[in-house]
Amino acid sequence: MSVAAGSIGLAVIAFCAFRVWLGVRRFGHELERARRRLVTKQSALARELSDPEYAHTSQPRGDGVRSA
Repeated sequence: MSVAAGSIGLAVIAFCAFRVWLGVRRFGHELERARRRLVTKQSALARELSDPEYAHTSQPRGDGVRSA
């Protein structure tokens, strides 16, 4: 009886571990997707910060603070 209960317990733990593994894998894919999306924005920002002339022409003159 205790061997059966132990086997069932291990099966439950294995199932839970598999679900966690799938979640971590999915989370890794989402992080990679977000990184790929942000690379282009990061390079544009770096270009804007390194080139003062580009920084002045990219933003129109206005009241100063823009709301999102």
